[in-house]
Amino acid sequence: MTGRIILLTTTHRIAPGLLSWPAWEALRGADRVLCADAAHPQLPYLRDAGVPVETAEPEARELVDACAAGADVVVVAGADGEPRLTDDLARLAGSGRVEMPSLELLPGSYDVPGARLVDVVQVMDRIRRACPWSGGQTSEGLVKYGLEEAYELVEAIESGDTDAVREELGDVLLQVVFHARIAEEDPDEPYSVDDVAGTLVEKLVRRHPHVFGDAVAETPADVKAHWLREKAAEKSRTSVTEGVPLAQPALSLVAKLAGRARTAGVDLPAAVPGAAAGGAEPVADGTTSPARRADGGGEPRAAASAAARGAGGAAPPAPAGEAADGFGAELLAVALRAEAAGVDPESALRAAARTYRETIRAAEAAKAAAAGTPGEDGAAAGGGPAVTGG
Repeated sequence: MTGRIILLTTTHRIAPGLLSWPAWEALRGADRVLCADAAHPQLPYLRDAGVPVETAEPEARELVDACAAGADVVVVAGADGEPRLTDDLARLAGSGRVEMPSLELLPGSYDVPGARLVDVVQVMDRIRRACPWSGGQTSEGLVKYGLEEAYELVEAIESGDTDAVREELGDVLLQVVFHARIAEEDPDEPYSVDDVAGTLVEKLVRRHPHVFGDAVAETPADVKAHWLREKAAEKSRTSVTEGVPLAQPALSLVAKLAGRARTAGVDLPAAVPGAAAGGAEPVADGTTSPARRADGGGEPRAAASAAARGAGGAAPPAPAGEAADGFGAELLAVALRAEAAGVDPESALRAAARTYRETIRAAEAAKAAAAGTPGEDGAAAGGGPAVTGG
């Protein structure tokens, strides 16, 4: 009876020694077990289990001859899958002059979802140790890159480009593993990417008691209530504004503060208290009017400006501080209205900005066409240098 040649494959992303039951049966029942790599991570565990392993380069003809005598041979494949051996076996089989044994491919362990993250961690570790630039970075120095990658991800998502989204997600992931790798070297409070992942898992489980516990949530509103309740218990915060990062874009900041306040049942002001001193105050529709006088006298600044112009003089410019306060109050009111209507003001403004950008480009093209000197991207030939974003 002809034996078998079994090519046993494993993954380095699973702890050595964790093999499938068919793999262990094949190893224990084999007449010979060979492995070309003496440093293969599975070998110590196979030997501990009483499986003798020959560390030798398997030769195709030798294995075929052994199987002709009825032997079953298991080859523990290296990371490359033993291409030389499989190619030689294919040539023997294709020659038609050799009686071939049964050839089996037996996966001993499988990559589980997320297994490639192990590769990311290993590659990042090597880069940190071997790359002069990466080895000298600090978390503080990487902050700007984190912001850039986050914005690039947003742009990719909004563009609908799946390939770009996948790539940008990887760049955001790089920031996570890079910061975690740097943190391993902290002399006082070191932590690793495993600690980061562990903290995240604990948080997700804790804040989803309707999934991992006995709580009930039948609607998204129920889920949000669970999340906020667990978060409040964790953080022991005294204000709903705590934990809102002030470094985020201003419109998003306003919307986040307003959303927190509304969820907590806090009455929302239509404008910043005292904003009228900067040239804006609430009006009936819930917006603000930047046209009121700063002195509280009630005369609209617009009327005063018109009177000045009617007298033949130019309207006096508002002091810089007043102008900034007035515009700030007006923008705040718009952001509050957007949030109350369920609209993200940052996204809305970004969409409008994209439309505005296209309008500018169309106007540039029309101007260039009228001049009869179209240039690249609608810029007139011989004009000034184009200003582009990086």
